[in-house]
Amino acid sequence: MEYVRLGRTALKVSRLCLGTMNFGPHTTEPDSFKIMDRALDLGINFFDTANVYGWKKGEGWTEQIIGRYLAQAGGARRDKVVLATKVFGNMGDWPNHSRLSALHIRRACEESLVRMKTDHIDLYQMHHVDRDAPWDEVWQAMETLVAQGKVLYVGSSNFAGWHIAQANEAARSRHFLGLVSEQSIYNLIDRTVELEVIPACKAYGLGLIPWSPLKGGVLSGLKKADEGRRTGDLQQKTLAKHRDKLEKFDALCAELGQHPADVALAWTLHNPVVTAPIVGPRTMDHLEGAMRALDVKLDPDVLQKLDAIFPGPGGPAPEAYAW
Repeated sequence: MEYVRLGRTALKVSRLCLGTMNFGPHTTEPDSFKIMDRALDLGINFFDTANVYGWKKGEGWTEQIIGRYLAQAGGARRDKVVLATKVFGNMGDWPNHSRLSALHIRRACEESLVRMKTDHIDLYQMHHVDRDAPWDEVWQAMETLVAQGKVLYVGSSNFAGWHIAQANEAARSRHFLGLVSEQSIYNLIDRTVELEVIPACKAYGLGLIPWSPLKGGVLSGLKKADEGRRTGDLQQKTLAKHRDKLEKFDALCAELGQHPADVALAWTLHNPVVTAPIVGPRTMDHLEGAMRALDVKLDPDVLQKLDAIFPGPGGPAPEAYAW
């Protein structure tokens, strides 16, 4: 396993990040434990979750599963893992049970620590921007958690480029490290972040953590289109919308002698701003398959062909639409 720095920090994480959103709703707790065991065996030290995962309001089902796993083996597992979770989502029915008020950030952190049976969160990510929360309030809350040793680094998710700039300029004025990572949807089909989010990450030293690098499984190959979650309405609409491109993509992967999912993951990894794409396995086979992408090298000719099949926005703004 290759390890790289998370953005501008000295923290080293694996080139694949284990996404845990399936743990609970789609993957049983015993199977989730096996997947986490195997991930560590493979050298994956970067685990990502969120307090809302499990999708039972206020329960933090997935965080609880991770907590029970980490509590085993006398804490040895926790020492190996760079643990990331998120705050923003609705965890209750009262007004301050969601979003990014200082009150909710503090309360959500404490609750996540209890669920995950740990005394600190390595990477605490804002799951979405809160336009009603002043940055001084957000950073004061995060600074307090860092000073208490409950949070080490702060990241964002689903931020626009100007949100990243705004957040980190506010942090700079407070002599605080600020955002070190951004978790965005990024894959061959969804490339809008190339306009401003990726340039902002590069300018401010944030590591990009792509979520849905396989577009919910759509980029795993048309032959698998009837498997798993890809039978959902959204996936079927995506397949129908992009079928011509996906057929060309499958043909190119066949020429290369590679699985479509491996090529799609490798494509995200070729971007130097990307730290680690999130792989969210439901089964052990999904996890094992993702490892193959680390050995796929895409030369400039192949990258050009992929751009022809899945054109991005045309590069960074403003050149993509002006001059």
